[in-house]
Amino acid sequence: MDTTQQNTIYFAGGCLWGVQEFLKHLPGVISTEAGRANGTNDNTQGEYDGYAECVKVIFSTKVVSLNELIGFFFEIIDPYSINKQGDDVGPKYRTAIYSKSQDHLKVASNYISQRSDADKVVVGVEPLTNYVPSDPEHQDRLTNHPDDYCHIPLELLNKYKS
Repeated sequence: MDTTQQNTIYFAGGCLWGVQEFLKHLPGVISTEAGRANGTNDNTQGEYDGYAECVKVIFSTKVVSLNELIGFFFEIIDPYSINKQGDDVGPKYRTAIYSKSQDHLKVASNYISQRSDADKVVVGVEPLTNYVPSDPEHQDRLTNHPDDYCHIPLELLNKYKS
């Protein structure tokens, strides 16, 4: 595939199991990886270090725009909830969009500011300063263990599966 048409963005939307399962089936998504954004550690061992559970998404701009991808992401989050999605509570479950690209962050900020409820949206838009892949048992968790807990309703979780 033409890698010039590939982009990478990181979505934090509560428990990463469901977020990854939803995002991996979207049109234009090439690959996903469960991980941790903007913590201080370079591995998954040790105390909580301020990270947000996130999913790294590599996507094809020939198939899906970043704006469209953000729209899909907003389908599965409560954008008004601080540090809580479903039954998961705490700062690691905060909602945010991370990227190493300033252009991506501008697109995300513009997406939010153009919503009619923009003044209530608490989704962070931040530069990615650190990313650590999750341990193997968290990768594709709901594909491998479909009966595990997920905060996203099943009908929505499977909406784009073909």
